[in-house]
Amino acid sequence: MLTDDLALLDQHCHGVRDADLDRVGFELLMTEGDLPRAPFESMLGVTLRRLCAPVLDLAPHAAAEDYLTRRRELGWREVTRRLLRASGTTTWLVDTGFATAELTGLAEFGELAAGSVREIVRLEAVAEDVAATGVAAGGFADAVERELRARAADAAGLKSVVAYRTGLEVPERRPSPATVACAASRWLSAGGGRLADPDLLGWLVHLGAEIGAELALPLQFHTGFGDPDLHLLGADPARLTGLLKSTRDTGVTVVLLHCWPYHRNAAYLAQVFPHVLVDLGLTIPHVGARAAAVLAETLEIAPWRAVCYSSDGYGLPELHHLGAVVWREQCGRLVDQWIAEGVLTSGDAERLVAGIAASNAARAYRVAA
Repeated sequence: MLTDDLALLDQHCHGVRDADLDRVGFELLMTEGDLPRAPFESMLGVTLRRLCAPVLDLAPHAAAEDYLTRRRELGWREVTRRLLRASGTTTWLVDTGFATAELTGLAEFGELAAGSVREIVRLEAVAEDVAATGVAAGGFADAVERELRARAADAAGLKSVVAYRTGLEVPERRPSPATVACAASRWLSAGGGRLADPDLLGWLVHLGAEIGAELALPLQFHTGFGDPDLHLLGADPARLTGLLKSTRDTGVTVVLLHCWPYHRNAAYLAQVFPHVLVDLGLTIPHVGARAAAVLAETLEIAPWRAVCYSSDGYGLPELHHLGAVVWREQCGRLVDQWIAEGVLTSGDAERLVAGIAASNAARAYRVAA
């Protein structure tokens, strides 16, 4: 298949757990839920046993208990090294804004993966870190902007998880300084903590878009499915339409992550807004054998130069590995079918898969593919 030998650029992922896990700990990381319901008996579980087991010297479809026993024998570090390197991914853009104390840092991740690693800075984490310093409400906005600019200086991109906080109905215009100051006063006087104030989040997203445009850093948004903290209806990327209209001529690139089950909505946005990119992220390993169908539904309308690859691997290196391997398998199957049916020439297919694999993201993030 055309996808077999392509080096991948993973435009969005996280670190891995730096400890050996028992079955409960492993299964918690296999699902977006907080109470796993037999995750090995799912499309993801079947795909994991089929494609990850051979990397750990087991037969495909090894029993779950045999897989976990072998994992413990090898230890988390060797398992991680094998799975990340076997993915064929050479560049990783890592979101460092969530549960970082439990995960490998950038340097350790890069050593285990034997690849290039760059940071994606999470907007909400920066604001929460600044709030934790005891800053006064009147100086909050300036302090956040200084800190965000400092962290952005060496980053590959920025990210917002506003979908988890208030949904994607971000205001089309930035809230006024007076509105921000009042919101900061309310939030900080209540002790700060998790940022969920809609005025502050709207201001923060617009600040991220401004800095992204100025420094040529794409601004990523979590969209679509996620853990129970998220209201799925509020995570439809179509809700970002107003923001996309207001930013289309600013120079910022907006990246819609994951997207399922709204991947067709995201594909539409990528068609009508030239500054929008889209990926399927963790959708790919979760839907497994159905990934070719989801890819086809995305590619039926999205410009192919606007589609990128990511794994959204978090915690388990199996997820980073499966994102890559399932994408190769299913995208390869799809374009082979299209070539056989005369939909594409081989040259068209080569450009399509090379773009998604790395070159589209490399162009947007200005990193080597």
